[in-house]
Amino acid sequence: MAELADLSAVDLVSAYRSGETSPVEVLDAVLERVETCEPKLCATYALDADAARAEALASQERWRRGAPAGPVDGVPVTVKENIATKGTPVPLGTAATELVAARNDAPAVARLRESGAVIFTKTTMPDYGMLSSGASSFHHLARNPWDLSRTPGGSSAGAGAAAAAGYGPLHVGTDIGGSIRLPAGWCGVVGLKPSFGRIPVDPPYAGRVIGPMTRTVTDTALLSSVLAAPDARDHTALPPADLDWLALDGEVRGLRIALLLDHQVGLPVAPEVTAAVVAAAHLLESAGASVEPIDPFLSREMLDGMDLFWRFRSWTDISALPAERRARVLPGIAQWATSARDATAAQVFHGYSQMDAISVAANRVVRDFDHVLSPVAPIPAFPAEQAYPTGDPLRGLEHIAFTLPYNMSGQPAVSVNCGWTADGLPIGLQIAGRRFDDLGVLRLARAYERLRPAQRPWPQL
Repeated sequence: MAELADLSAVDLVSAYRSGETSPVEVLDAVLERVETCEPKLCATYALDADAARAEALASQERWRRGAPAGPVDGVPVTVKENIATKGTPVPLGTAATELVAARNDAPAVARLRESGAVIFTKTTMPDYGMLSSGASSFHHLARNPWDLSRTPGGSSAGAGAAAAAGYGPLHVGTDIGGSIRLPAGWCGVVGLKPSFGRIPVDPPYAGRVIGPMTRTVTDTALLSSVLAAPDARDHTALPPADLDWLALDGEVRGLRIALLLDHQVGLPVAPEVTAAVVAAAHLLESAGASVEPIDPFLSREMLDGMDLFWRFRSWTDISALPAERRARVLPGIAQWATSARDATAAQVFHGYSQMDAISVAANRVVRDFDHVLSPVAPIPAFPAEQAYPTGDPLRGLEHIAFTLPYNMSGQPAVSVNCGWTADGLPIGLQIAGRRFDDLGVLRLARAYERLRPAQRPWPQL
């Protein structure tokens, strides 16, 4: 049997059912992996081995009785730090937060517990989730398992690193501009930003979603099936839908796919990234899809508008803190937010209005196409010590031109690995689809997963 910590959730459930292994054995293997890797990766927060072992024992007994609680009973899961787990403080990645234990589980955590999942740790994130790196004033600097000198991405930094390093098969992140897909792309794993409202969130916010990060598309679908159960706390949630998440067999032939290689906004796309995405498009074309290049649909005005709105929102939050707490915010985040202090109401409103402008532009593309292929990010993972790929807090959104639109438009988008740079860093392919077509996006990702060349072994630390 392969290393237990590296088995997929689907394989673990099968092994539990057959009695080949048990939740306790698997948790022990995962905790051993964490102990080996964690001093280098710094991906975890509030790890609780004793509580997890109690959950694993309870799961083991359910499997012995042939009565699992749900689809992921006994499977180890990590949850991003900003998703509340009852009894654990939620620092939001920043030393400026007062540490108060969460009173209740967030919807995603409640669904996982109902399904019998073994939540053994939270995962790290940068201050307020407003970075695409592992830099934080509260947590240690998170690093990428493929190359410890590189960032895992963010803001679901610890989740991406944990997935690639084999801290169990299932990881839950959040995404408001690329925070699932960017670390998934830079860590070589699968990351789904579901349709807005598909997976309940508390508290909900425009563009913000919760989604899975795993090593396989099938595991992403399995975890989605659990997370998407309804929760009344999210008034923005979609009506409950009876989706067969694991029906991933789909026909590539006949699909109309748009290929977007450069938005011509933000950082230039690295040649290695372009080559890997073009190769992925050719594979899908060889399987019978029609692939057609398209022009950019994101403008400088749109990206700058969102940047200003988010700066002002962050300034509003940070400026309300007592001075001693405000001083603890990561300096780059504080500089970025403070730069919007003197923005006029008209400027902020114009920035906010770009949410709708982006949504209109992104949804217009899929009137004529089933899916949109693009890079996840224009560049590979950048140095871990850099909070921003540009090195400049005032140019903090220059790398999210491919991911941001689908948060604003509500469309599903998934990252799946499509190659490596000459230095051995993963390159993420983004597959986006029509609103509410989460299954279609996952089916195409699964089809590509089958078509792509054999993957490299997972990193070992």
